[in-house]
Amino acid sequence: MTDLEIAKNTKLEDIRKIANKLKIDENDLELYGKYKAKISERVYEKINQNKDGKLVLVTAISPTPLGEGKTTISIAIADGLARIGEKPILALREPSLGPVFGVKGGATGGGRAQVAPMEDINLHFTGDIHAITSANNLLSAMIDNHIYHGNELKLKNVTWKRCLDLNDRQLRVIETGLSDESKIVPRKDGFDISVASEIMAILCLSENIEDLKRRLGNIVIGYNNEEKPVYARDLNAQGAMTVLLKDALKPNLIQTLEHTPCIMHGGPFANIAHGCNSIIATRLALKLADYTITEAGFGADLGAEKFLDIKCRKANLTPDAVVCVATIKALKYHGGVPKENIQNENLEGLKAGIDNLYTHIDNIKNKFGLKVLVALNKYNTDTESEINYLRQELAKRGVELSLVESWEKGSEGAIDIAEKLVALVEKPKTELKYIYDLNENITEKIEKVAKNIYRAEGIEIDEVAKQKIRKFEKLGYGKLPVCIAKTQYSLSDNPKLLKIEKPFKIHIQDVVLKAGAEFIVVITGKIMTMPGLPKEPAAEHIDINKDGEIVGIF
Repeated sequence: MTDLEIAKNTKLEDIRKIANKLKIDENDLELYGKYKAKISERVYEKINQNKDGKLVLVTAISPTPLGEGKTTISIAIADGLARIGEKPILALREPSLGPVFGVKGGATGGGRAQVAPMEDINLHFTGDIHAITSANNLLSAMIDNHIYHGNELKLKNVTWKRCLDLNDRQLRVIETGLSDESKIVPRKDGFDISVASEIMAILCLSENIEDLKRRLGNIVIGYNNEEKPVYARDLNAQGAMTVLLKDALKPNLIQTLEHTPCIMHGGPFANIAHGCNSIIATRLALKLADYTITEAGFGADLGAEKFLDIKCRKANLTPDAVVCVATIKALKYHGGVPKENIQNENLEGLKAGIDNLYTHIDNIKNKFGLKVLVALNKYNTDTESEINYLRQELAKRGVELSLVESWEKGSEGAIDIAEKLVALVEKPKTELKYIYDLNENITEKIEKVAKNIYRAEGIEIDEVAKQKIRKFEKLGYGKLPVCIAKTQYSLSDNPKLLKIEKPFKIHIQDVVLKAGAEFIVVITGKIMTMPGLPKEPAAEHIDINKDGEIVGIF
């Protein structure tokens, strides 16, 4: 059966019953049908004195184009913990429509380790991303309206882009205002995908609605004739934008197929933005359960680094343990085995690609100072020889491997990892070490991430990017963290450089100030903030039948 068929053939519990497991009163829910609800801000106020549970971060090796099942493993761990009698909760990101209709598919897990209702979550869900898109484009409309009516702020260079939650390469660079109407000012513009919008990052990093409004007002929309920044608050846009986002700020409650509670909220891309769910959702989850299982997008070089250096620093969080997800096929892929052959046994290819896993483990253990467990997401093409080799090699480095079979078996296939995780978490908590100090200059911060996490020998910065770095530091933004936008497929900035055998440098093509989100985005290689569709997009196979049932989402 497909993931969608498995989800449809599973009976869900009423979301009020799921809330009751967490001792959330029905009056503190805003129901979106029988299986989805928003959680009122009153809940956190009621449970603020509760002791925090344990925080477990799920990350991964560098993925293949189809992903390695990080969300599936996150769900499996939560279900496995519930099966052995613990009280877990998931804290996940919301899927973007771009990948759903593109190549990667949805983000609700797989097989018998899914959150549900699967098709709702992968499509419109509770409208959070639509609200972000509307708030983003309202600001764009207000910018162009201000220019049309005389440009009192003397805007010369507009840096704010429009957004859309779909993959559409045609919108990366566009011309607007071509109607030839009197006084209309044509200008070059462009679109980001909505989950890469600064407003998505702001929503995920805001403490409450007042902090949300403050951050929205601090968005730099462009520069005036004197090269001074112009802010969204200069247009009085922050109030209306906050109104559009007031419901989106509330976390969403859903469930796994085995009825484990899940808070799903926010969804920034980790190869472009910071790749973690909201601070509000994570903090709420920690107060509601004994174990909070959360994930950070793509590999540990992207999502985990940003989770730790940006989100944990901001929210004063430290994971009690980190799970690094790997697959045999991905390790062989990184060892140079052709895509069409990675399902065949190949110990030499596995040996060649295992360095990718070692690098991520070393980063977690020794660079960040955290406890780590490797989860092997088992495929039916994996052989005993390959699994045993991986287990033995990791044991030499003092790292345990857990074989997870939850895609096929649900929580039964995650008992081992649940038990190993409980044992690991019970060991003394370690102190989180950041990769850079905020007081270091922007270039030093970029260089430290490049050398320590990506294992580059250095960085190369284009002249335009150098000028912007000097400008941002002069404006007083030099102490912000850096959010590096890089390909997910390689530790380098070259997506084709899978097996790294010689020194490389990270090429910095641009830097973008996100004053509202309070970080600086560093654009490397040929990364795009608006993805495109593949030759055969998933959208071609998504349909609805005569009974109103959706088919084709994976």
